[in-house]
This record gives sequence, C-alpha cells and structure tokens, in this order.
Amino acid sequence: MEIREATEQDWPAIYPFWSAIVEAGETYAYPLGASSEDARGWWMEPEPGHVVVAVDGDAVLGSAKMGPNRPGRGSHIATGSFMVDPAVHGRGVGRALGGYVIDWARREGYRGIQFNAVVESNAAAVHLWKSLGFAVMTTIPEAFDSASEGLVGLHVMYQKL
Repeated sequence: MEIREATEQDWPAIYPFWSAIVEAGETYAYPLGASSEDARGWWMEPEPGHVVVAVDGDAVLGSAKMGPNRPGRGSHIATGSFMVDPAVHGRGVGRALGGYVIDWARREGYRGIQFNAVVESNAAAVHLWKSLGFAVMTTIPEAFDSASEGLVGLHVMYQKL
C-alpha cells in the first residue's frame, strides 16, 4: 500500500465508497443523496487543505483530508477526516492514513490535531484514534443521528504534537 497526494483523476474511485459510507448513516453528517459534484467540493479541499489516497496498484483503498482546524488564530491545530472503502476494512488502511496525517501535521508545524466529530458508536474509529495517541476531550450528547442507534454523542478528540 502506498499513500500519495490525491488528484482529480482519483475522485471517480473515491466517490463510490464516499457515497456508500455517507448513505450508511453511521459515521458522517454529510447530506444523504449528495451528488458526486457536491461531494467532491466537500472532500477534495484546496490549499491549505491536503488530500491523500491510499492505493494498492491502481485500486484506491481509502482517502484522508487534512488541514488547519480553524483559520487565523486557530490555524496552529490540524484536523483530519478519513474514509476507507468498506470492502477493505481490516487491512490497516485507516491506521496507515492516520499515521500519515500525524506525520504530515508534525512536518507542517502544527501544535496538535483535533477531530471535531468522531461518532461515539463508531467503536473501531474510537479505538484506532486512541491507539494512535488521541484522547477524548469531551462528548457532545445526542449530536449525531445514527441510522441504526438513533441519537448518539460526538467525541471531540485531540492529540498534542
């Protein structure tokens, strides 16, 4: 597996799993039924954002986007979002993308990384981020409407760099 900068030519491979993950209603609050064009605008962020893909040969296995959590006086803290094709769960793609984002944020001089909305019922993600050094700073009760569990909390997670 290789992680490289995403290009516009990668979007047709990202969108099918992006859409499947969003439509499942368990981990992201993007609107249901988003067109490819709308989704591209939300995921393929321009500078200072940075978008990567994890690939195995020509197959795109997952993607991550990262950049400053807030503009201006909050821009010293990074953030990131991750999507892994459900067909390849369990192959370490999320861990590899997470490690990439941590290393990228350090190289870019960020002081920490803040994840603003980790769904508390997404046990795999919560476990992964904790194993990579993130801590739950707070949980906003009932902030996410899970398709299977109803209203659940959203964790704000943080790692000092």
